[in-house]
Amino acid sequence: MTNTVSSPRVPDTAPTEAPFTADAPFTADAPFTFGHAPLPEEADVLARLSVALREHARDTGARDVAYSVVDSPLGRLLLAATEVGLVRVAFEREGFDGVLEHLAERVGARIFRDADPVSHALHELNEYFAGERRSFDLTLDRRLTTPFRGEVQRYLPSIEYGQTVSYRDVAEALGRPRAMRAVGTACATNPLPIVVPCHRVLRTDGQLGGYIGGLEAKRALLSAERRHSAGHRG
Repeated sequence: MTNTVSSPRVPDTAPTEAPFTADAPFTADAPFTFGHAPLPEEADVLARLSVALREHARDTGARDVAYSVVDSPLGRLLLAATEVGLVRVAFEREGFDGVLEHLAERVGARIFRDADPVSHALHELNEYFAGERRSFDLTLDRRLTTPFRGEVQRYLPSIEYGQTVSYRDVAEALGRPRAMRAVGTACATNPLPIVVPCHRVLRTDGQLGGYIGGLEAKRALLSAERRHSAGHRG
């Protein structure tokens, strides 16, 4: 397992990049291009359209979403952020097309490929995979979760790096000892895996349980954390 998250293979900051919308599915490796530079009259229309979109977003609460696809020791990850903060970390097995469509539906219809808004998250992920970071200091946009799931997900970072607890432990810590199944669902639907460490929660019988990134990814994360913890103690 290597220990860096590399920058995207394709530059993510092209200024003429077309926005993703739910009606125009994203293709991971397709270039974004326009046929020609806009004519003066087209530029005027585009400028007025941009103002209208900003006003609509302000009135409806929609947010622009910037995303980048990066390489990691666990395979490709999609990182997405709004002006509020990091809103999504997705594994390739989830299907990036579907993830972006969901973001367009739930957060805002304008999705742009731009690495700059997620650069801080990328830097902290690099440190995490290198064993140099045990928790994340990122501003998060929790729009994609429900109140109870959000309560669970806010609790998860308190689980010590390199340690595991059970769904029952989390339910009891939240004062809802009968909510083990709901805790499991909150972990399974965590929109910010790795950053919000749902991988540290196991079934009551000690089995791994499910994980949005797959069991191999969960096993690899736990193994790396334990290895780095042991090395730090040594």
